[in-house]
Formats: sequence, C-alpha cells, structure tokens
Amino acid sequence: MSRSLPVRALDTAMDRTLVLGYTRIGLGVRRSLPGWPDDPRPGALTGRHCLVTGASSGLGIATAEGLAALGAQVHLVVRDEEKGARVRDEIVARQPTADLRVWRCDVGDLVDVRRFAAEVAAELPAVHAVVHNAGVMPPTRSDSAQGHELSMAVHVLGPVVMTEELLPVLGGGRVVLVSSGGMYSQRLEADDPEFRRGDYSPTAAYARSKRMQVEMLPLLADRWSLDSITTSAMHPGWADTPGVQESLPRFRSLTRPLLRDNEEGADTSVWLVGAEPAPASGRFWHDRRARPVHLLPTTRASEPDRARAWAWLKESAGLDETPA
Repeated sequence: MSRSLPVRALDTAMDRTLVLGYTRIGLGVRRSLPGWPDDPRPGALTGRHCLVTGASSGLGIATAEGLAALGAQVHLVVRDEEKGARVRDEIVARQPTADLRVWRCDVGDLVDVRRFAAEVAAELPAVHAVVHNAGVMPPTRSDSAQGHELSMAVHVLGPVVMTEELLPVLGGGRVVLVSSGGMYSQRLEADDPEFRRGDYSPTAAYARSKRMQVEMLPLLADRWSLDSITTSAMHPGWADTPGVQESLPRFRSLTRPLLRDNEEGADTSVWLVGAEPAPASGRFWHDRRARPVHLLPTTRASEPDRARAWAWLKESAGLDETPA
C-alpha cells in the first residue's frame, strides 16, 4: 500500500526527532498509519531454518520467538549453552509448538565462528536466514581471541565471517545485521577502525562498529548477491534491552516509560526475515521502512574512506576476492 505525502512527512518527522520515532510512541503511531507493511503471513517460515546469534537475552530471545511463531526451526546461537537451554525451555513454555535448537558459538572468536559454521553447513540442508544480533559493549578496550577490538569483532568481523562460511547453505536466503541508531553519532573511522588511538569510550566504540556495519552494507550486499542473498541492516529504536540496562543506566532511568519492549525492538528483524517478497537488499531499516544512513553531514564517508574500511574488513576477515 502506498503512503500519502502527509503520512510520509509524519513518519520522517518522527524519525528525525528521535524521541518520537525511536520510542514505543513511534512504533505505535506508525502501526496505525495507512501503508504500514503487512505482517508476514502465518506459517511463512514453516520448514525453514533460521539462525539467531545472541539469542539468550533481550532482542535475541524476542527475534527467536517471533521467527518460531512463523513456523521456522530456530537455531539459538549462544556462548553459554546452559543459558541457551533455559531460554529454549522458556520459549517453549510460552509457545509449545516452537521448534528450537541451541548451538554454542563465540561470535567474537573467528576460529570458533568458522568451526560453528562448518558444523551447521554439514548438518543443515539449507539456511533461510541469519540474524546477526549478538552484541557487546565492554567497559574498557578489549581484544578478541584474534587481537581485534571486541566491539568490531562481534558486530562486524564475526557476522561477515559467519555469513561467508555459510554461503554453501545460505543461497537465496536472508542476512540481517542488527545495528543501532547510535551509529548516527559517529563517522566511519577508516584509519582507526579498532580504536587504537585516543581515549577509549565504550559507547563510541559500540557506535563506531555499528557505523562500520552500515557503511559496509552495500558492499556486502553486492558481494553476497552472487548467491541471491538479501542483505539488510536494521536498528530497533530505543529498546529496554539488557545491554541498555547494564551499560546505560542513566539513559534508561530517564527514558524507561518510553522504551520499547524486546518484542517491539525485534519487530523489523522478524519482518525482514518473513516478509514476501523479500525487502530490497542493501538497505538500512527501522520500523519496516528503509532509512537514510546519515543524519549529519559530518558523518558522511568519502569513497576513499569506504575503500580503506573495505580493505581492512577483507584483510581482517580473510575474504577472498570473490565469495567461495
């Protein structure tokens, strides 16, 4: 359904004012407006395998539950298998027909990512979707097992390597990178992607890694289009996730009545996986609409910056010139 000019103007105004667009107010208003995209049809994912990383808390649980409700066999990809098993049991208690399986993987450890992806590719005939939801915000600068800054390893390198390794079973499927509206505050740091210079800030490092996701999105979408994969990034708005509760307590105390619950935050991820036809590839989404990747002119990246960032990503993730 097309949207009228006043509806588009209202949607854009909410998006730019943040408080209206990113809170539960924005989602509630948008759902009531003409042109809100249809929900995926019931059973849309029946018989399909979907992977969700970081599936043992917050948005990951809500995403897994939403995909299971559409009939998918959902694979909960977690670091702590015991916690993952508890989450699986909790979801099944609420949704007895849910088909869930727990897998262990540390997304920040590229060796473990390759081990996990090889096991999945050997066992599953096909994967319909991977939702890269795992997230971290370490209070001090931390390195991954391979010596990469941890936020960048978990949010960028791990998802890229996992997707590459899953290409044999992911053809024609969908990849969703769960980003953050916080990336709007940062520019692409092509000359220092791993925050080795200056005073480290957890929130800045987190937002920089999310900016990297979004800047690399068109290049990744083009690369994976050779396998007919739809690649998207989205941000959930301001959701009351464990990460917000632990890392941004002051922000949470000021905004708590307005924060989205996890189901509201995961809505667009579930929609991107289940909608038919597939949403356009290479776009950045929020509340089921493609959004701009820059709100401030100071965050716009030059083509040389993108080229340097892409070169760093290819080297750090060990990417061949063309996908395997």
